[in-house]
Amino acid sequence: TGTSKAFRVMLAQTEMGSISVGAGGTAFNTSSDYRRKENVVELTGAITRLKTLLPKRFNFIDEPSVTRDGFLAHEVTTVPEAVTGAKDAVATENDVATNKSANVGDPIYQLLDQSKLVPLLTAALQEAVTKIETLETKVAALEGG
Repeated sequence: TGTSKAFRVMLAQTEMGSISVGAGGTAFNTSSDYRRKENVVELTGAITRLKTLLPKRFNFIDEPSVTRDGFLAHEVTTVPEAVTGAKDAVATENDVATNKSANVGDPIYQLLDQSKLVPLLTAALQEAVTKIETLETKVAALEGG
């Protein structure tokens, strides 16, 4: 019973993230306290940015029988902080020397942290809901209700 931290990420004596597990499931936590932030502004224009996301259906080469929904990392340009790595990168001698790859020329695959898309998706939905509510109010007024 209860929850315990399976993994903690520390930087300069400060917890930056963790993975917690318990009977309710697993939580992947990242630092979000307002006291660590500055220059905080509302996220606007989210619908316009959302339209640049190109969701796809695909399977991984190593798992051809499982179709998934997701994104191609190099196409997620509107939220660049969600993408790690460069499109079509291959290992160099330095990558082999630092154990980033086994062989020179091997692919170094891009990674995507889809959780970083959630703020944009939420803001776009909020913008859409506001537009819907405005239209509903106008329609009601036109109908005399």
